[in-house]
Amino acid sequence: MSWSALRWSLGLVLLGLVLVFVPVNLTDYGVPYPGLKRYGAYIMTLWLVTAVAAMGVNLIVGYSGQETLAQAAFLGIGAYTTALLTKAGIPYGMAFAASGLLAFVVGILLGIPALRVQKHYLAFVTLAFAVMAWLVFRNEQWLTGGVMGLSGIKRPVVFGINTRPFLTFYWFVLAVTAILTFCMWWILRSPWGRAFTALRENPVRAESLGIDVRLYKLLTFAIGSAYGGFAGALYAPLVEFIDPSPFALSQSFLYLLMVVVGGAGSFLGPFVGAAIAVLLPEWLRFTETWYLLIYAFLVMVLMAFCPGGVVALVLRLKALLLPQTGKVRP
Repeated sequence: MSWSALRWSLGLVLLGLVLVFVPVNLTDYGVPYPGLKRYGAYIMTLWLVTAVAAMGVNLIVGYSGQETLAQAAFLGIGAYTTALLTKAGIPYGMAFAASGLLAFVVGILLGIPALRVQKHYLAFVTLAFAVMAWLVFRNEQWLTGGVMGLSGIKRPVVFGINTRPFLTFYWFVLAVTAILTFCMWWILRSPWGRAFTALRENPVRAESLGIDVRLYKLLTFAIGSAYGGFAGALYAPLVEFIDPSPFALSQSFLYLLMVVVGGAGSFLGPFVGAAIAVLLPEWLRFTETWYLLIYAFLVMVLMAFCPGGVVALVLRLKALLLPQTGKVRP
Protein backbone atom coordinates (compact mmCIF):
# COMPACT_ATOMS: atom_id res chain seq x y z
CA MET A 1 0.00 0.00 0.00
CA SER A 2 1.36 3.42 -0.95
CA TRP A 3 1.91 6.18 1.61
CA SER A 4 -0.92 8.23 0.13
CA ALA A 5 -3.39 5.32 0.35
CA LEU A 6 -2.26 4.56 3.91
CA ARG A 7 -2.73 8.20 4.89
CA TRP A 8 -6.24 8.26 3.41
CA SER A 9 -7.13 4.99 5.17
CA LEU A 10 -5.93 6.28 8.55
CA GLY A 11 -7.80 9.53 8.00
CA LEU A 12 -11.05 7.70 7.21
CA VAL A 13 -10.67 5.45 10.27
CA LEU A 14 -10.06 8.50 12.49
CA LEU A 15 -13.02 10.35 10.97
CA GLY A 16 -15.23 7.29 11.48
CA LEU A 17 -14.23 7.04 15.16
CA VAL A 18 -14.94 10.74 15.69
CA LEU A 19 -18.40 10.43 14.11
CA VAL A 20 -19.19 7.31 16.13
CA PHE A 21 -18.20 8.80 19.49
CA VAL A 22 -19.13 12.48 18.99
CA PRO A 23 -22.59 12.14 20.65
CA VAL A 24 -21.37 9.82 23.44
CA ASN A 25 -20.81 10.98 27.03
CA LEU A 26 -17.20 9.96 27.77
CA THR A 27 -16.94 11.37 31.28
CA ASP A 28 -17.60 7.92 32.75
CA TYR A 29 -14.46 6.70 30.96
CA GLY A 30 -12.21 9.45 32.35
CA VAL A 31 -12.45 11.69 29.28
CA PRO A 32 -13.77 15.22 30.01
CA TYR A 33 -16.30 15.22 27.15
CA PRO A 34 -20.04 15.33 28.00
CA GLY A 35 -21.24 14.25 24.54
CA LEU A 36 -24.37 15.56 22.87
CA LYS A 37 -27.88 15.84 24.22
CA ARG A 38 -30.92 14.55 22.35
CA TYR A 39 -31.22 17.70 20.18
CA GLY A 40 -27.52 17.67 19.32
CA ALA A 41 -27.75 14.04 18.19
CA TYR A 42 -30.86 14.93 16.17
CA ILE A 43 -28.99 17.71 14.36
CA MET A 44 -26.05 15.38 13.61
CA THR A 45 -28.48 12.76 12.23
CA LEU A 46 -30.23 15.43 10.14
CA TRP A 47 -26.82 16.45 8.76
CA LEU A 48 -26.16 12.85 7.62
CA VAL A 49 -29.61 12.55 6.00
CA THR A 50 -29.15 15.89 4.23
CA ALA A 51 -25.69 14.84 3.01
CA VAL A 52 -27.18 11.71 1.39
CA ALA A 53 -29.68 13.85 -0.57
CA ALA A 54 -26.92 16.32 -1.47
CA MET A 55 -24.74 13.47 -2.81
CA GLY A 56 -27.46 12.79 -5.38
CA VAL A 57 -27.56 16.45 -6.42
CA ASN A 58 -23.76 16.50 -6.65
CA LEU A 59 -23.82 13.52 -9.01
CA ILE A 60 -26.34 15.25 -11.30
CA VAL A 61 -24.96 18.80 -11.12
CA GLY A 62 -21.31 18.42 -10.20
CA TYR A 63 -20.28 15.32 -12.11
CA SER A 64 -22.54 15.20 -15.18
CA GLY A 65 -23.15 18.93 -15.63
CA GLN A 66 -26.95 18.79 -15.59
CA GLU A 67 -29.29 20.88 -13.45
CA THR A 68 -32.04 19.80 -11.08
CA LEU A 69 -34.45 21.58 -8.77
CA ALA A 70 -36.44 18.49 -7.81
CA GLN A 71 -34.38 16.80 -5.09
CA ALA A 72 -36.79 17.77 -2.30
CA ALA A 73 -39.60 16.16 -4.31
CA PHE A 74 -37.65 12.88 -4.48
CA LEU A 75 -36.95 13.19 -0.77
CA GLY A 76 -40.70 13.46 -0.28
CA ILE A 77 -41.36 10.44 -2.48
CA GLY A 78 -38.97 8.39 -0.35
CA ALA A 79 -40.35 9.72 2.96
CA TYR A 80 -44.01 9.12 2.10
CA THR A 81 -43.25 5.68 0.62
CA THR A 82 -41.43 4.60 3.77
CA ALA A 83 -44.11 6.05 6.04
CA LEU A 84 -47.00 4.40 4.19
CA LEU A 85 -45.31 1.01 3.86
CA THR A 86 -44.07 0.78 7.46
CA LYS A 87 -47.46 1.91 8.80
CA ALA A 88 -48.98 -0.90 6.71
CA GLY A 89 -46.69 -3.42 8.45
CA ILE A 90 -44.05 -3.79 5.74
CA PRO A 91 -40.51 -4.26 7.23
CA TYR A 92 -38.37 -1.13 7.14
CA GLY A 93 -35.68 -2.75 4.99
CA MET A 94 -38.18 -3.41 2.21
CA ALA A 95 -39.64 0.09 2.59
CA PHE A 96 -36.15 1.61 2.36
CA ALA A 97 -35.38 -0.31 -0.84
CA ALA A 98 -38.81 0.53 -2.30
CA SER A 99 -38.26 4.24 -1.58
CA GLY A 100 -34.98 4.32 -3.51
CA LEU A 101 -36.39 2.17 -6.32
CA LEU A 102 -39.51 4.31 -6.72
CA ALA A 103 -37.41 7.50 -6.81
CA PHE A 104 -35.12 5.82 -9.37
CA VAL A 105 -38.09 4.91 -11.62
CA VAL A 106 -39.68 8.36 -11.29
CA GLY A 107 -36.27 9.86 -12.08
CA ILE A 108 -36.15 7.85 -15.31
CA LEU A 109 -39.71 8.83 -16.25
CA LEU A 110 -38.91 12.50 -15.58
CA GLY A 111 -35.56 12.29 -17.29
CA ILE A 112 -36.79 10.89 -20.61
CA PRO A 113 -38.71 14.04 -21.66
CA ALA A 114 -36.44 16.37 -19.69
CA LEU A 115 -33.33 15.28 -21.62
CA ARG A 116 -34.81 16.77 -24.78
CA VAL A 117 -33.87 20.13 -23.31
CA GLN A 118 -30.60 21.35 -21.80
CA LYS A 119 -29.22 23.48 -18.99
CA HIS A 120 -31.65 26.12 -17.74
CA TYR A 121 -34.59 24.59 -19.60
CA LEU A 122 -33.89 21.29 -17.82
CA ALA A 123 -33.98 23.18 -14.52
CA PHE A 124 -37.40 24.56 -15.44
CA VAL A 125 -38.70 21.05 -16.16
CA THR A 126 -37.50 19.76 -12.78
CA LEU A 127 -38.88 22.91 -11.14
CA ALA A 128 -42.33 22.15 -12.59
CA PHE A 129 -42.08 18.56 -11.35
CA ALA A 130 -41.13 19.75 -7.86
CA VAL A 131 -44.21 21.99 -7.72
CA MET A 132 -46.45 19.20 -9.01
CA ALA A 133 -45.10 16.71 -6.45
CA TRP A 134 -45.62 19.20 -3.61
CA LEU A 135 -49.24 19.75 -4.72
CA VAL A 136 -49.78 15.97 -4.63
CA PHE A 137 -48.27 15.75 -1.12
CA ARG A 138 -50.48 18.64 0.00
CA ASN A 139 -53.81 17.86 -1.65
CA GLU A 140 -54.10 14.06 -1.83
CA GLN A 141 -55.27 13.68 1.76
CA TRP A 142 -56.46 10.09 1.28
CA LEU A 143 -52.83 9.09 0.64
CA THR A 144 -50.53 11.64 2.28
CA GLY A 145 -52.75 13.14 4.99
CA GLY A 146 -52.56 16.54 3.27
CA VAL A 147 -51.38 19.44 5.42
CA MET A 148 -52.06 17.36 8.55
CA GLY A 149 -49.35 14.93 7.43
CA LEU A 150 -48.63 11.40 8.63
CA SER A 151 -47.70 10.74 12.25
CA GLY A 152 -46.66 7.71 14.26
CA ILE A 153 -43.81 6.69 11.94
CA LYS A 154 -41.83 4.16 13.95
CA ARG A 155 -38.08 3.80 13.91
CA PRO A 156 -36.88 0.43 12.60
CA VAL A 157 -35.71 -2.66 14.41
CA VAL A 158 -32.43 -3.74 12.83
CA PHE A 159 -31.12 -7.26 13.54
CA GLY A 160 -33.23 -7.33 16.70
CA ILE A 161 -31.97 -3.92 17.88
CA ASN A 162 -34.63 -1.24 18.35
CA THR A 163 -33.32 2.09 17.00
CA ARG A 164 -35.89 4.08 18.97
CA PRO A 165 -33.21 5.59 21.33
CA PHE A 166 -31.73 8.68 19.70
CA LEU A 167 -28.13 7.44 19.96
CA THR A 168 -28.97 4.07 18.41
CA PHE A 169 -30.80 5.72 15.52
CA TYR A 170 -27.84 8.08 14.95
CA TRP A 171 -25.48 5.11 14.65
CA PHE A 172 -27.95 3.38 12.30
CA VAL A 173 -28.12 6.43 10.01
CA LEU A 174 -24.33 6.77 10.20
CA ALA A 175 -23.91 3.15 9.05
CA VAL A 176 -26.39 3.59 6.16
CA THR A 177 -24.70 6.85 5.12
CA ALA A 178 -21.30 5.09 5.12
CA ILE A 179 -22.68 2.35 2.83
CA LEU A 180 -24.29 4.87 0.44
CA THR A 181 -21.08 6.93 0.45
CA PHE A 182 -19.04 3.86 -0.48
CA CYS A 183 -21.52 3.06 -3.28
CA MET A 184 -21.17 6.61 -4.63
CA TRP A 185 -17.35 6.37 -4.39
CA TRP A 186 -17.46 3.09 -6.34
CA ILE A 187 -19.78 4.55 -9.00
CA LEU A 188 -17.56 7.59 -9.54
CA ARG A 189 -14.44 5.46 -9.94
CA SER A 190 -16.10 2.96 -12.25
CA PRO A 191 -16.26 3.41 -16.05
CA TRP A 192 -19.71 4.94 -15.44
CA GLY A 193 -18.18 7.68 -13.29
CA ARG A 194 -15.55 8.48 -15.91
CA ALA A 195 -18.32 8.67 -18.52
CA PHE A 196 -20.31 11.03 -16.26
CA THR A 197 -17.29 13.33 -15.96
CA ALA A 198 -16.71 13.21 -19.72
CA LEU A 199 -20.31 14.36 -20.24
CA ARG A 200 -19.69 17.34 -17.98
CA GLU A 201 -16.45 18.34 -19.66
CA ASN A 202 -17.49 18.00 -23.29
CA PRO A 203 -20.62 16.07 -24.37
CA VAL A 204 -19.71 16.23 -28.07
CA ARG A 205 -16.27 14.73 -27.47
CA ALA A 206 -17.77 12.11 -25.15
CA GLU A 207 -20.22 11.08 -27.87
CA SER A 208 -17.37 10.86 -30.38
CA LEU A 209 -15.66 8.40 -28.00
CA GLY A 210 -18.66 6.08 -28.14
CA ILE A 211 -20.43 7.19 -24.96
CA ASP A 212 -24.22 7.09 -25.26
CA VAL A 213 -24.83 10.62 -23.99
CA ARG A 214 -28.60 10.29 -23.50
CA LEU A 215 -28.33 6.93 -21.72
CA TYR A 216 -25.65 8.11 -19.29
CA LYS A 217 -27.44 11.40 -18.58
CA LEU A 218 -30.61 9.46 -17.85
CA LEU A 219 -28.68 7.05 -15.60
CA THR A 220 -27.10 9.94 -13.71
CA PHE A 221 -30.45 11.61 -13.16
CA ALA A 222 -32.04 8.37 -11.94
CA ILE A 223 -29.21 7.48 -9.52
CA GLY A 224 -29.18 11.02 -8.12
CA SER A 225 -32.96 10.82 -7.66
CA ALA A 226 -32.61 7.44 -5.91
CA TYR A 227 -30.27 9.03 -3.37
CA GLY A 228 -33.04 11.56 -2.71
CA GLY A 229 -35.43 8.64 -2.13
CA PHE A 230 -32.99 6.95 0.28
CA ALA A 231 -32.59 10.22 2.17
CA GLY A 232 -36.37 10.46 2.48
CA ALA A 233 -36.51 6.89 3.81
CA LEU A 234 -34.12 7.96 6.59
CA TYR A 235 -35.83 11.30 7.19
CA ALA A 236 -39.30 9.86 7.91
CA PRO A 237 -38.30 7.73 10.97
CA LEU A 238 -35.97 10.52 12.14
CA VAL A 239 -38.75 13.06 12.56
CA GLU A 240 -41.52 10.42 13.09
CA PHE A 241 -43.96 12.84 11.43
CA ILE A 242 -44.00 14.18 7.90
CA ASP A 243 -46.00 16.88 6.16
CA PRO A 244 -45.50 18.60 2.78
CA SER A 245 -43.43 21.59 4.02
CA PRO A 246 -39.93 19.92 4.03
CA PHE A 247 -40.46 18.86 0.41
CA ALA A 248 -41.38 22.24 -1.07
CA LEU A 249 -39.56 23.89 -3.97
CA SER A 250 -37.55 26.16 -1.65
CA GLN A 251 -35.89 23.08 -0.13
CA SER A 252 -34.75 21.95 -3.59
CA PHE A 253 -33.00 25.30 -4.02
CA LEU A 254 -31.36 24.70 -0.63
CA TYR A 255 -29.99 21.31 -1.74
CA LEU A 256 -28.56 22.91 -4.88
CA LEU A 257 -27.01 25.67 -2.74
CA MET A 258 -25.40 23.06 -0.46
CA VAL A 259 -23.62 21.43 -3.39
CA VAL A 260 -22.46 24.77 -4.82
CA VAL A 261 -21.25 26.08 -1.43
CA GLY A 262 -19.58 22.80 -0.50
CA GLY A 263 -17.96 22.31 -3.90
CA ALA A 264 -19.79 20.96 -6.97
CA GLY A 265 -17.95 18.00 -8.49
CA SER A 266 -16.04 17.36 -5.26
CA PHE A 267 -16.67 14.12 -3.37
CA LEU A 268 -16.60 15.89 0.01
CA GLY A 269 -18.61 18.86 -1.24
CA PRO A 270 -22.08 17.53 -0.25
CA PHE A 271 -20.93 16.77 3.31
CA VAL A 272 -19.38 20.22 3.73
CA GLY A 273 -22.38 21.95 2.13
CA ALA A 274 -24.83 20.00 4.31
CA ALA A 275 -22.78 20.93 7.39
CA ILE A 276 -22.96 24.62 6.48
CA ALA A 277 -26.71 24.41 5.83
CA VAL A 278 -27.62 22.30 8.90
CA LEU A 279 -24.91 22.77 11.53
CA LEU A 280 -23.71 26.34 10.97
CA PRO A 281 -27.09 27.98 11.83
CA GLU A 282 -27.10 26.00 15.10
CA TRP A 283 -23.55 27.11 15.96
CA LEU A 284 -24.58 30.74 15.32
CA ARG A 285 -27.61 30.65 17.63
CA PHE A 286 -25.57 32.28 20.40
CA THR A 287 -25.98 35.49 18.37
CA GLU A 288 -29.75 35.14 19.01
CA THR A 289 -31.80 37.13 16.45
CA TRP A 290 -28.73 37.92 14.33
CA TYR A 291 -27.83 34.35 13.45
CA LEU A 292 -29.81 34.12 10.19
CA LEU A 293 -28.40 37.47 9.00
CA ILE A 294 -24.83 36.39 9.84
CA TYR A 295 -25.41 33.03 8.15
CA ALA A 296 -26.69 34.66 4.95
CA PHE A 297 -23.77 37.12 4.96
CA LEU A 298 -21.20 34.32 5.36
CA VAL A 299 -22.73 32.36 2.47
CA MET A 300 -22.72 35.47 0.21
CA VAL A 301 -19.09 36.25 1.06
CA LEU A 302 -18.07 32.66 0.39
CA MET A 303 -19.80 32.55 -3.00
CA ALA A 304 -18.36 35.95 -3.98
CA PHE A 305 -14.73 35.12 -3.19
CA CYS A 306 -14.70 31.36 -3.70
CA PRO A 307 -17.23 30.24 -6.34
CA GLY A 308 -15.63 26.78 -6.33
CA GLY A 309 -16.94 26.17 -2.82
CA VAL A 310 -15.34 25.45 0.54
CA VAL A 311 -13.47 22.37 -0.69
CA ALA A 312 -11.83 24.40 -3.48
CA LEU A 313 -10.93 27.11 -0.94
CA VAL A 314 -9.25 24.53 1.34
CA LEU A 315 -7.31 23.08 -1.61
CA ARG A 316 -6.13 26.58 -2.60
CA LEU A 317 -4.96 27.28 0.94
CA LYS A 318 -3.21 23.91 1.06
CA ALA A 319 -1.44 24.68 -2.21
CA LEU A 320 -0.27 28.01 -0.78
CA LEU A 321 0.95 26.57 2.51
CA LEU A 322 2.36 23.28 1.25
CA PRO A 323 4.78 23.43 -1.68
CA GLN A 324 5.30 20.38 -3.88
CA THR A 325 7.93 19.03 -1.51
CA GLY A 326 5.18 18.64 1.11
CA LYS A 327 7.08 20.82 3.63
CA VAL A 328 5.44 23.75 5.33
CA ARG A 329 6.78 27.11 4.22
CA PRO A 330 8.94 28.82 6.83
